[in-house]
Amino acid sequence: MKSRTDCFALACFAFVSVVTLTVGMAGTGWAQKAGGVLKIQHMDTPPSASIHEEATVSTAVPFMSVYNNLVMFDQQVAKNSFESIVPDLATSWSWSADGKKLAFKLRQGVKWHDGKPFTAKDVECTFDLLLGSDKLRRNPRKAWYSNVEKATADGDFDATLHLKNPQPALLALLASGYSPIYPCHVPTAEMRRRPIGTGPFKLAEFKMNEGIKLVKNQDYWKKGQPYLDAIEFTVIPDRSTRMLSFVAGRFDMTFPTDVTVPLLKNIRNDAPQAQCTMRATGVSTNLIVNREVPPFDNAKIRRAMALTLDRQAFIDILSEGQSTMGGAMLAPPEGVWGLPPEKLKTIIGYGDVEKSREEGRALMKQAGYGPDKRLKIKVSTRNIAPFRDPATILLDQLRHIWIDAELEIIETAVYYNRVFKKDYVVALNLTGSAVDDPDVTFFEGYACGSLRNYNNYCDPEMTKLFEAQSRETDQKKRLEMVWEIDAKLQEDIARPIISNGRAAGCWQPYVKGVTIHTNSIYNGWRFEDVWLDR
Repeated sequence: MKSRTDCFALACFAFVSVVTLTVGMAGTGWAQKAGGVLKIQHMDTPPSASIHEEATVSTAVPFMSVYNNLVMFDQQVAKNSFESIVPDLATSWSWSADGKKLAFKLRQGVKWHDGKPFTAKDVECTFDLLLGSDKLRRNPRKAWYSNVEKATADGDFDATLHLKNPQPALLALLASGYSPIYPCHVPTAEMRRRPIGTGPFKLAEFKMNEGIKLVKNQDYWKKGQPYLDAIEFTVIPDRSTRMLSFVAGRFDMTFPTDVTVPLLKNIRNDAPQAQCTMRATGVSTNLIVNREVPPFDNAKIRRAMALTLDRQAFIDILSEGQSTMGGAMLAPPEGVWGLPPEKLKTIIGYGDVEKSREEGRALMKQAGYGPDKRLKIKVSTRNIAPFRDPATILLDQLRHIWIDAELEIIETAVYYNRVFKKDYVVALNLTGSAVDDPDVTFFEGYACGSLRNYNNYCDPEMTKLFEAQSRETDQKKRLEMVWEIDAKLQEDIARPIISNGRAAGCWQPYVKGVTIHTNSIYNGWRFEDVWLDR
Protein backbone atom coordinates (compact mmCIF):
# COMPACT_ATOMS: atom_id res chain seq x y z
CA MET A 1 0.00 0.00 0.00
CA LYS A 2 1.20 3.53 -0.76
CA SER A 3 0.92 5.88 2.16
CA ARG A 4 -0.41 9.44 2.04
CA THR A 5 3.18 10.72 1.74
CA ASP A 6 4.07 8.24 -1.03
CA CYS A 7 1.17 9.43 -3.17
CA PHE A 8 2.29 13.05 -2.98
CA ALA A 9 5.77 11.93 -4.06
CA LEU A 10 4.27 10.42 -7.22
CA ALA A 11 3.36 13.93 -8.44
CA CYS A 12 -0.22 12.73 -8.77
CA PHE A 13 -1.51 15.92 -7.25
CA ALA A 14 -1.72 19.57 -8.24
CA PHE A 15 1.48 21.61 -8.14
CA VAL A 16 0.12 24.80 -6.67
CA SER A 17 1.59 27.22 -4.20
CA VAL A 18 -0.07 27.86 -0.88
CA VAL A 19 -1.25 31.38 -0.12
CA THR A 20 -2.52 32.19 3.35
CA LEU A 21 -4.98 34.93 4.21
CA THR A 22 -5.43 34.05 7.87
CA VAL A 23 -6.42 36.43 10.60
CA GLY A 24 -5.96 35.72 14.29
CA MET A 25 -5.02 32.02 14.13
CA ALA A 26 -3.18 30.03 16.75
CA GLY A 27 0.49 30.83 16.62
CA THR A 28 -0.03 34.59 16.49
CA GLY A 29 0.35 34.92 20.22
CA TRP A 30 -3.35 35.64 20.75
CA ALA A 31 -5.34 33.47 23.14
CA GLN A 32 -8.64 32.33 21.71
CA LYS A 33 -11.68 33.34 23.74
CA ALA A 34 -14.58 30.97 24.14
CA GLY A 35 -18.15 32.14 23.83
CA GLY A 36 -20.26 34.54 21.82
CA VAL A 37 -22.61 34.34 18.87
CA LEU A 38 -21.28 34.98 15.35
CA LYS A 39 -23.88 36.83 13.28
CA ILE A 40 -23.64 36.33 9.51
CA GLN A 41 -25.81 37.61 6.68
CA HIS A 42 -27.41 35.22 4.21
CA MET A 43 -28.72 36.00 0.72
CA ASP A 44 -31.63 33.58 0.63
CA THR A 45 -33.10 30.46 2.19
CA PRO A 46 -31.12 27.32 1.29
CA PRO A 47 -33.19 24.65 -0.47
CA SER A 48 -32.35 22.24 2.36
CA ALA A 49 -29.67 21.32 4.90
CA SER A 50 -28.78 18.10 3.08
CA ILE A 51 -25.44 18.94 1.47
CA HIS A 52 -25.43 15.76 -0.63
CA GLU A 53 -28.71 16.79 -2.27
CA GLU A 54 -27.91 20.43 -3.02
CA ALA A 55 -25.69 22.34 -5.44
CA THR A 56 -25.44 25.85 -4.03
CA VAL A 57 -23.15 27.76 -1.72
CA SER A 58 -26.34 28.84 0.06
CA THR A 59 -26.34 25.36 1.59
CA ALA A 60 -22.59 24.81 1.87
CA VAL A 61 -21.81 27.91 3.96
CA PRO A 62 -24.32 27.46 6.81
CA PHE A 63 -24.27 23.67 7.00
CA MET A 64 -20.66 22.58 6.40
CA SER A 65 -19.98 23.05 10.11
CA VAL A 66 -22.71 20.55 11.03
CA TYR A 67 -20.73 17.74 9.41
CA ASN A 68 -17.29 16.19 9.07
CA ASN A 69 -15.58 14.56 6.08
CA LEU A 70 -13.11 11.72 5.90
CA VAL A 71 -10.52 14.35 4.97
CA MET A 72 -10.76 18.09 4.42
CA PHE A 73 -8.84 21.05 3.10
CA ASP A 74 -6.95 22.67 5.96
CA GLN A 75 -9.25 25.47 7.12
CA GLN A 76 -6.26 27.68 7.92
CA VAL A 77 -4.68 27.47 4.44
CA ALA A 78 -6.30 29.78 1.95
CA LYS A 79 -5.58 27.99 -1.32
CA ASN A 80 -7.04 24.51 -1.60
CA SER A 81 -4.48 22.06 -2.91
CA PHE A 82 -3.48 18.45 -2.42
CA GLU A 83 -0.77 19.64 -0.06
CA SER A 84 -3.42 21.20 2.22
CA ILE A 85 -5.52 18.05 2.65
CA VAL A 86 -5.59 17.00 6.31
CA PRO A 87 -7.26 14.23 8.33
CA ASP A 88 -10.80 14.70 9.59
CA LEU A 89 -12.87 11.61 10.47
CA ALA A 90 -10.04 9.58 8.94
CA THR A 91 -6.76 9.66 10.84
CA SER A 92 -4.74 8.29 7.91
CA TRP A 93 -5.15 6.81 4.45
CA SER A 94 -3.22 4.64 2.02
CA TRP A 95 -3.42 3.58 -1.63
CA SER A 96 -3.03 0.05 -2.92
CA ALA A 97 -0.15 -0.63 -5.31
CA ASP A 98 -2.50 -0.70 -8.31
CA GLY A 99 -4.18 2.58 -7.27
CA LYS A 100 -7.63 0.95 -7.13
CA LYS A 101 -8.17 0.86 -3.37
CA LEU A 102 -8.10 3.82 -0.99
CA ALA A 103 -8.12 2.63 2.63
CA PHE A 104 -8.87 4.81 5.66
CA LYS A 105 -8.14 4.39 9.34
CA LEU A 106 -11.00 6.09 11.16
CA ARG A 107 -11.10 8.18 14.30
CA GLN A 108 -12.43 6.44 17.40
CA GLY A 109 -14.66 7.98 20.06
CA VAL A 110 -16.56 10.28 17.68
CA LYS A 111 -20.28 10.68 18.35
CA TRP A 112 -23.13 11.86 16.19
CA HIS A 113 -25.07 14.83 17.52
CA ASP A 114 -27.70 12.45 18.91
CA GLY A 115 -25.06 10.54 20.90
CA LYS A 116 -24.76 7.46 18.70
CA PRO A 117 -21.21 6.34 17.82
CA PHE A 118 -19.60 7.00 14.45
CA THR A 119 -18.20 3.87 12.76
CA ALA A 120 -17.04 2.63 9.37
CA LYS A 121 -20.62 1.57 8.62
CA ASP A 122 -21.50 5.27 8.30
CA VAL A 123 -18.85 5.67 5.60
CA GLU A 124 -20.26 2.65 3.80
CA CYS A 125 -23.81 4.00 4.10
CA THR A 126 -22.79 7.44 2.80
CA PHE A 127 -21.35 5.94 -0.37
CA ASP A 128 -24.35 3.66 -0.76
CA LEU A 129 -26.37 6.89 -0.93
CA LEU A 130 -24.00 8.57 -3.39
CA LEU A 131 -23.66 5.55 -5.67
CA GLY A 132 -27.34 4.59 -5.60
CA SER A 133 -29.81 5.60 -8.26
CA ASP A 134 -32.76 6.61 -6.08
CA LYS A 135 -31.68 6.85 -2.44
CA LEU A 136 -31.37 10.63 -2.49
CA ARG A 137 -34.07 13.01 -3.71
CA ARG A 138 -31.43 14.33 -6.08
CA ASN A 139 -27.75 13.50 -6.31
CA PRO A 140 -25.77 16.39 -7.85
CA ARG A 141 -22.38 14.81 -7.18
CA LYS A 142 -23.07 11.25 -8.21
CA ALA A 143 -20.92 11.99 -11.26
CA TRP A 144 -17.96 12.70 -8.96
CA TYR A 145 -17.96 9.12 -7.82
CA SER A 146 -18.71 7.30 -11.07
CA ASN A 147 -15.30 5.61 -10.76
CA VAL A 148 -16.06 4.27 -7.26
CA GLU A 149 -17.37 0.73 -7.40
CA LYS A 150 -18.24 0.44 -3.71
CA ALA A 151 -17.24 1.34 -0.17
CA THR A 152 -16.71 -1.33 2.45
CA ALA A 153 -16.53 -1.31 6.23
CA ASP A 154 -13.59 -3.59 7.01
CA GLY A 155 -13.97 -3.26 10.76
CA ASP A 156 -15.47 -0.71 13.11
CA PHE A 157 -12.79 1.84 12.24
CA ASP A 158 -11.47 0.74 8.85
CA ALA A 159 -13.13 1.67 5.55
CA THR A 160 -12.04 1.22 1.94
CA LEU A 161 -13.14 2.80 -1.33
CA HIS A 162 -12.85 0.35 -4.23
CA LEU A 163 -12.25 2.00 -7.61
CA LYS A 164 -12.82 0.77 -11.14
CA ASN A 165 -9.68 2.55 -12.33
CA PRO A 166 -6.90 4.53 -10.64
CA GLN A 167 -8.01 8.08 -9.85
CA PRO A 168 -5.27 10.17 -8.18
CA ALA A 169 -7.55 13.18 -7.70
CA LEU A 170 -10.18 11.33 -5.66
CA LEU A 171 -8.79 12.50 -2.34
CA ALA A 172 -9.39 16.15 -3.30
CA LEU A 173 -13.03 15.38 -4.04
CA LEU A 174 -13.38 13.82 -0.60
CA ALA A 175 -11.86 16.96 0.97
CA SER A 176 -14.56 19.26 -0.40
CA GLY A 177 -17.22 20.77 1.82
CA TYR A 178 -19.65 18.95 -0.47
CA SER A 179 -18.41 15.54 0.77
CA PRO A 180 -19.63 15.04 4.36
CA ILE A 181 -20.23 11.68 5.99
CA TYR A 182 -23.88 10.97 6.81
CA PRO A 183 -25.20 8.72 9.62
CA CYS A 184 -26.67 5.32 8.75
CA HIS A 185 -29.42 5.66 11.34
CA VAL A 186 -30.98 8.95 10.17
CA PRO A 187 -33.37 8.91 7.16
CA THR A 188 -32.37 11.16 4.28
CA ALA A 189 -35.66 13.07 4.59
CA GLU A 190 -34.66 14.06 8.13
CA MET A 191 -31.29 15.33 6.90
CA ARG A 192 -33.04 18.01 4.84
CA ARG A 193 -34.55 19.89 7.78
CA ARG A 194 -33.09 18.30 10.95
CA PRO A 195 -29.62 17.08 9.98
CA ILE A 196 -27.48 15.03 12.35
CA GLY A 197 -23.73 15.32 11.94
CA THR A 198 -20.52 14.93 13.90
CA GLY A 199 -19.36 18.51 13.31
CA PRO A 200 -18.56 21.38 15.69
CA PHE A 201 -22.06 22.85 15.49
CA LYS A 202 -25.57 21.42 15.73
CA LEU A 203 -28.68 22.75 14.04
CA ALA A 204 -31.01 24.58 16.44
CA GLU A 205 -33.35 26.41 14.00
CA PHE A 206 -34.00 26.46 10.27
CA LYS A 207 -36.75 28.89 9.32
CA MET A 208 -37.73 29.63 5.74
CA ASN A 209 -37.09 33.26 4.73
CA GLU A 210 -35.78 34.04 8.22
CA GLY A 211 -32.56 32.24 8.97
CA ILE A 212 -30.56 29.42 10.49
CA LYS A 213 -29.18 29.05 14.00
CA LEU A 214 -26.37 26.64 14.88
CA VAL A 215 -25.27 25.94 18.45
CA LYS A 216 -22.02 24.59 19.84
CA ASN A 217 -21.57 20.82 19.89
CA GLN A 218 -20.44 20.37 23.48
CA ASP A 219 -19.23 16.84 22.70
CA TYR A 220 -17.19 17.71 19.62
CA TRP A 221 -14.29 15.32 19.21
CA LYS A 222 -11.79 18.19 18.88
CA LYS A 223 -11.39 19.06 22.53
CA GLY A 224 -11.75 22.76 23.30
CA GLN A 225 -13.42 23.54 19.97
CA PRO A 226 -15.43 25.21 18.64
CA TYR A 227 -14.88 28.50 20.44
CA LEU A 228 -18.21 30.07 19.52
CA ASP A 229 -21.41 29.34 21.42
CA ALA A 230 -23.53 29.75 18.30
CA ILE A 231 -23.72 31.02 14.73
CA GLU A 232 -26.77 32.85 13.41
CA PHE A 233 -27.41 33.29 9.68
CA THR A 234 -30.07 35.90 8.93
CA VAL A 235 -31.76 35.95 5.53
CA ILE A 236 -31.86 39.48 4.05
CA PRO A 237 -32.97 39.32 0.39
CA ASP A 238 -31.90 42.85 -0.58
CA ARG A 239 -28.16 43.25 -1.11
CA SER A 240 -28.13 46.99 -0.39
CA THR A 241 -29.79 46.34 2.96
CA ARG A 242 -27.21 43.66 3.72
CA MET A 243 -24.31 46.02 3.00
CA LEU A 244 -25.79 48.88 5.06
CA SER A 245 -26.48 46.62 8.03
CA PHE A 246 -22.91 45.28 7.97
CA VAL A 247 -21.45 48.80 7.81
CA ALA A 248 -23.71 49.78 10.72
CA GLY A 249 -22.21 46.95 12.79
CA ARG A 250 -25.37 44.86 13.12
CA PHE A 251 -23.58 41.83 11.66
CA ASP A 252 -20.18 40.31 12.27
CA MET A 253 -19.72 38.97 8.71
CA THR A 254 -21.17 39.47 5.29
CA PHE A 255 -22.19 36.39 3.37
CA PRO A 256 -18.70 35.40 2.22
CA THR A 257 -19.36 35.68 -1.52
CA ASP A 258 -21.61 38.74 -1.45
CA VAL A 259 -19.35 41.75 -1.87
CA THR A 260 -18.68 42.85 -5.46
CA VAL A 261 -15.76 45.00 -6.58
CA PRO A 262 -17.83 48.23 -6.50
CA LEU A 263 -19.39 47.33 -3.14
CA LEU A 264 -15.99 46.60 -1.65
CA LYS A 265 -14.97 50.19 -2.40
CA ASN A 266 -18.03 51.40 -0.51
CA ILE A 267 -17.30 49.21 2.50
CA ARG A 268 -13.68 50.33 2.63
CA ASN A 269 -14.87 53.91 2.60
CA ASP A 270 -17.76 53.54 5.06
CA ALA A 271 -16.27 50.88 7.37
CA PRO A 272 -12.49 51.15 7.01
CA GLN A 273 -11.99 48.91 10.03
CA ALA A 274 -13.57 45.93 8.24
CA GLN A 275 -11.37 43.03 7.18
CA CYS A 276 -12.08 41.99 3.58
CA THR A 277 -10.65 39.76 0.89
CA MET A 278 -11.25 39.91 -2.86
CA ARG A 279 -10.50 36.58 -4.51
CA ALA A 280 -11.46 34.19 -7.29
CA THR A 281 -14.62 32.31 -6.39
CA GLY A 282 -14.25 29.24 -8.59
CA VAL A 283 -17.65 30.18 -10.02
CA SER A 284 -18.33 30.86 -13.69
CA THR A 285 -21.15 32.94 -15.13
CA ASN A 286 -22.48 30.94 -18.06
CA LEU A 287 -25.26 30.51 -20.57
CA ILE A 288 -27.28 27.30 -20.46
CA VAL A 289 -29.63 26.36 -23.26
CA ASN A 290 -32.07 23.46 -23.28
CA ARG A 291 -30.96 21.88 -26.53
CA GLU A 292 -33.95 19.51 -26.60
CA VAL A 293 -36.53 22.30 -26.92
CA PRO A 294 -37.21 23.83 -30.38
CA PRO A 295 -35.81 26.00 -31.83
CA PHE A 296 -32.75 25.47 -29.62
CA ASP A 297 -32.36 21.92 -30.88
CA ASN A 298 -30.87 23.75 -33.87
CA ALA A 299 -27.10 23.94 -33.32
CA LYS A 300 -26.89 27.08 -35.48
CA ILE A 301 -29.00 29.07 -33.02
CA ARG A 302 -26.99 27.84 -30.04
CA ARG A 303 -23.76 28.78 -31.82
CA ALA A 304 -25.14 32.23 -32.69
CA MET A 305 -25.97 32.82 -29.03
CA ALA A 306 -22.40 32.02 -28.04
CA LEU A 307 -21.06 34.31 -30.76
CA THR A 308 -23.03 37.33 -29.56
CA LEU A 309 -21.45 37.29 -26.10
CA ASP A 310 -19.23 40.27 -25.34
CA ARG A 311 -17.40 38.79 -22.37
CA GLN A 312 -15.30 41.86 -21.69
CA ALA A 313 -18.43 43.98 -21.37
CA PHE A 314 -19.76 41.67 -18.64
CA ILE A 315 -16.41 41.85 -16.86
CA ASP A 316 -16.09 45.63 -17.14
CA ILE A 317 -19.63 46.34 -15.98
CA LEU A 318 -19.93 43.83 -13.15
CA SER A 319 -16.42 43.71 -11.71
CA GLU A 320 -14.72 46.82 -13.10
CA GLY A 321 -12.45 44.59 -15.12
CA GLN A 322 -11.33 42.29 -12.29
CA SER A 323 -13.11 39.09 -13.31
CA THR A 324 -11.37 36.92 -15.90
CA MET A 325 -12.26 35.18 -19.13
CA GLY A 326 -11.87 31.45 -19.12
CA GLY A 327 -13.18 28.12 -20.21
CA ALA A 328 -14.66 25.34 -18.12
CA MET A 329 -11.69 25.24 -15.73
CA LEU A 330 -10.83 28.10 -13.38
CA ALA A 331 -8.63 30.59 -15.22
CA PRO A 332 -5.03 31.19 -14.18
CA PRO A 333 -3.38 32.51 -12.09
CA GLU A 334 -5.73 31.24 -9.36
CA GLY A 335 -6.64 28.15 -11.36
CA VAL A 336 -4.15 25.34 -11.96
CA TRP A 337 -5.91 23.79 -14.97
CA GLY A 338 -7.45 26.73 -16.86
CA LEU A 339 -6.63 27.55 -20.46
CA PRO A 340 -3.82 30.12 -20.73
CA PRO A 341 -4.72 33.39 -22.52
CA GLU A 342 -2.80 32.51 -25.70
CA LYS A 343 -4.90 29.34 -26.12
CA LEU A 344 -8.17 30.94 -25.05
CA LYS A 345 -8.06 33.71 -27.67
CA THR A 346 -8.04 31.11 -30.48
CA ILE A 347 -11.44 29.72 -29.45
CA ILE A 348 -14.76 30.72 -30.99
CA GLY A 349 -16.27 33.86 -29.48
CA TYR A 350 -13.21 34.94 -27.51
CA GLY A 351 -11.81 37.27 -30.16
CA ASP A 352 -13.30 40.16 -32.17
CA VAL A 353 -16.85 40.64 -30.85
CA GLU A 354 -18.26 42.43 -33.92
CA LYS A 355 -16.84 39.82 -36.26
CA SER A 356 -18.35 37.08 -34.10
CA ARG A 357 -21.74 38.78 -34.11
CA GLU A 358 -21.69 39.04 -37.91
CA GLU A 359 -21.17 35.30 -38.03
CA GLY A 360 -23.94 34.88 -35.46
CA ARG A 361 -26.42 36.87 -37.51
CA ALA A 362 -25.56 34.80 -40.59
CA LEU A 363 -26.36 31.65 -38.64
CA MET A 364 -29.65 33.11 -37.41
CA LYS A 365 -30.62 33.90 -41.02
CA GLN A 366 -29.89 30.30 -41.96
CA ALA A 367 -32.20 29.24 -39.13
CA GLY A 368 -34.98 31.46 -40.48
CA TYR A 369 -34.63 34.57 -38.33
CA GLY A 370 -33.72 38.18 -39.10
CA PRO A 371 -34.53 41.82 -38.36
CA ASP A 372 -38.11 41.28 -39.55
CA LYS A 373 -38.54 37.92 -37.83
CA ARG A 374 -37.12 38.08 -34.35
CA LEU A 375 -36.97 35.17 -31.91
CA LYS A 376 -38.84 35.86 -28.66
CA ILE A 377 -37.78 33.93 -25.55
CA LYS A 378 -37.65 33.98 -21.76
CA VAL A 379 -34.30 33.93 -19.99
CA SER A 380 -34.60 32.34 -16.57
CA THR A 381 -32.33 33.10 -13.64
CA ARG A 382 -32.13 32.81 -9.87
CA ASN A 383 -33.49 35.63 -7.73
CA ILE A 384 -30.25 36.89 -6.22
CA ALA A 385 -28.09 39.75 -7.48
CA PRO A 386 -25.11 37.64 -8.74
CA PHE A 387 -27.54 35.98 -11.18
CA ARG A 388 -29.89 38.88 -11.95
CA ASP A 389 -27.20 41.45 -12.76
CA PRO A 390 -25.45 39.53 -15.56
CA ALA A 391 -28.82 38.32 -16.85
CA THR A 392 -29.86 41.88 -17.66
CA ILE A 393 -26.65 42.35 -19.68
CA LEU A 394 -27.33 39.10 -21.52
CA LEU A 395 -30.78 40.33 -22.62
CA ASP A 396 -29.18 43.35 -24.30
CA GLN A 397 -26.50 41.29 -26.04
CA LEU A 398 -29.00 38.79 -27.45
CA ARG A 399 -30.71 41.62 -29.35
CA HIS A 400 -27.67 41.86 -31.61
CA ILE A 401 -28.68 38.53 -33.17
CA TRP A 402 -32.41 39.32 -33.29
CA ILE A 403 -33.39 37.55 -30.09
CA ASP A 404 -35.81 39.53 -27.91
CA ALA A 405 -35.75 38.15 -24.38
CA GLU A 406 -37.61 38.89 -21.18
CA LEU A 407 -36.27 37.95 -17.78
CA GLU A 408 -37.90 35.28 -15.64
CA ILE A 409 -36.82 35.58 -11.99
CA ILE A 410 -37.06 32.36 -9.95
CA GLU A 411 -36.61 31.85 -6.20
CA THR A 412 -33.70 29.65 -5.17
CA ALA A 413 -35.65 26.60 -3.96
CA VAL A 414 -37.62 26.50 -7.21
CA TYR A 415 -34.73 27.49 -9.51
CA TYR A 416 -32.61 24.42 -8.79
CA ASN A 417 -35.58 22.10 -9.09
CA ARG A 418 -36.29 23.64 -12.49
CA VAL A 419 -32.78 23.34 -13.91
CA PHE A 420 -32.28 19.83 -12.51
CA LYS A 421 -35.45 18.77 -14.32
CA LYS A 422 -34.46 20.71 -17.48
CA ASP A 423 -37.63 22.75 -17.01
CA TYR A 424 -36.29 25.90 -18.68
CA VAL A 425 -35.44 27.04 -22.20
CA VAL A 426 -32.58 29.54 -21.82
CA ALA A 427 -31.01 30.55 -18.51
CA LEU A 428 -28.24 32.76 -17.18
CA ASN A 429 -26.56 30.52 -14.66
CA LEU A 430 -23.65 30.53 -12.21
CA THR A 431 -21.77 27.27 -11.86
CA GLY A 432 -19.35 26.70 -9.02
CA SER A 433 -16.64 24.08 -9.10
CA ALA A 434 -16.12 22.96 -5.52
CA VAL A 435 -12.58 21.77 -6.22
CA ASP A 436 -10.18 23.11 -8.84
CA ASP A 437 -9.75 19.74 -10.50
CA PRO A 438 -10.98 18.39 -13.86
CA ASP A 439 -12.54 15.35 -12.19
CA VAL A 440 -15.04 17.70 -10.58
CA THR A 441 -15.67 20.12 -13.44
CA PHE A 442 -15.79 17.69 -16.36
CA PHE A 443 -17.75 14.82 -14.82
CA GLU A 444 -20.20 17.03 -12.94
CA GLY A 445 -20.92 19.59 -15.65
CA TYR A 446 -20.40 17.80 -18.96
CA ALA A 447 -20.60 14.01 -18.60
CA CYS A 448 -23.59 12.27 -20.14
CA GLY A 449 -26.37 11.83 -17.59
CA SER A 450 -24.90 14.00 -14.82
CA LEU A 451 -27.61 15.82 -12.87
CA ARG A 452 -25.64 19.08 -13.06
CA ASN A 453 -25.19 18.79 -16.81
CA TYR A 454 -28.08 21.22 -17.00
CA ASN A 455 -28.34 21.44 -20.80
CA ASN A 456 -27.81 17.73 -21.56
CA TYR A 457 -24.58 18.11 -23.51
CA CYS A 458 -23.59 14.52 -24.22
CA ASP A 459 -20.66 13.26 -26.27
CA PRO A 460 -19.53 9.72 -25.37
CA GLU A 461 -16.14 10.35 -26.97
CA MET A 462 -15.62 13.35 -24.72
CA THR A 463 -16.56 11.23 -21.70
CA LYS A 464 -13.77 8.83 -22.68
CA LEU A 465 -11.37 11.77 -22.69
CA PHE A 466 -12.62 12.80 -19.24
CA GLU A 467 -11.85 9.30 -17.98
CA ALA A 468 -8.42 9.20 -19.62
CA GLN A 469 -7.25 12.46 -18.00
CA SER A 470 -8.57 11.23 -14.65
CA ARG A 471 -6.31 8.17 -14.77
CA GLU A 472 -3.21 10.10 -15.86
CA THR A 473 -0.58 10.39 -13.11
CA ASP A 474 1.92 12.46 -15.10
CA GLN A 475 1.08 16.05 -14.22
CA LYS A 476 2.34 17.63 -17.43
CA LYS A 477 0.55 15.12 -19.65
CA ARG A 478 -2.65 15.56 -17.71
CA LEU A 479 -2.49 19.34 -18.06
CA GLU A 480 -2.15 19.10 -21.85
CA MET A 481 -5.09 16.67 -21.96
CA VAL A 482 -7.22 19.03 -19.85
CA TRP A 483 -6.47 22.00 -22.09
CA GLU A 484 -7.45 19.99 -25.16
CA ILE A 485 -10.73 18.92 -23.54
CA ASP A 486 -11.59 22.41 -22.33
CA ALA A 487 -10.99 23.95 -25.75
CA LYS A 488 -13.18 21.28 -27.37
CA LEU A 489 -16.00 21.96 -24.89
CA GLN A 490 -15.97 25.64 -25.83
CA GLU A 491 -15.90 24.84 -29.56
CA ASP A 492 -18.85 22.46 -29.05
CA ILE A 493 -20.85 25.27 -27.36
CA ALA A 494 -21.35 22.82 -24.51
CA ARG A 495 -22.03 25.60 -22.01
CA PRO A 496 -20.70 29.04 -23.05
CA ILE A 497 -18.61 30.45 -20.22
CA ILE A 498 -18.91 34.23 -19.87
CA SER A 499 -16.44 34.90 -17.05
CA ASN A 500 -14.78 33.53 -13.93
CA GLY A 501 -16.03 35.52 -10.98
CA ARG A 502 -14.38 37.44 -8.17
CA ALA A 503 -16.03 38.43 -4.91
CA ALA A 504 -15.11 39.52 -1.42
CA GLY A 505 -16.18 38.53 2.04
CA CYS A 506 -15.88 41.00 4.93
CA TRP A 507 -15.86 40.67 8.70
CA GLN A 508 -15.51 42.95 11.69
CA PRO A 509 -12.01 43.27 13.19
CA TYR A 510 -12.96 41.48 16.42
CA VAL A 511 -13.76 38.29 14.47
CA LYS A 512 -10.62 36.18 14.63
CA GLY A 513 -9.56 32.91 13.05
CA VAL A 514 -11.13 33.64 9.66
CA THR A 515 -9.47 32.16 6.57
CA ILE A 516 -11.12 32.95 3.25
CA HIS A 517 -10.26 30.30 0.67
CA THR A 518 -8.97 31.84 -2.56
CA ASN A 519 -9.93 29.27 -5.20
CA SER A 520 -13.23 27.83 -3.97
CA ILE A 521 -16.20 29.22 -2.07
CA TYR A 522 -17.42 25.78 -0.95
CA ASN A 523 -14.76 24.33 1.33
CA GLY A 524 -13.87 26.81 4.07
CA TRP A 525 -16.86 27.01 6.41
CA ARG A 526 -16.16 24.64 9.30
CA PHE A 527 -15.96 27.70 11.64
CA GLU A 528 -14.38 25.60 14.39
CA ASP A 529 -11.34 27.94 14.55
CA VAL A 530 -13.30 31.21 14.65
CA TRP A 531 -13.56 33.25 17.86
CA LEU A 532 -14.68 36.69 18.96
CA ASP A 533 -12.24 39.10 20.60
CA ARG A 534 -14.71 41.28 22.49
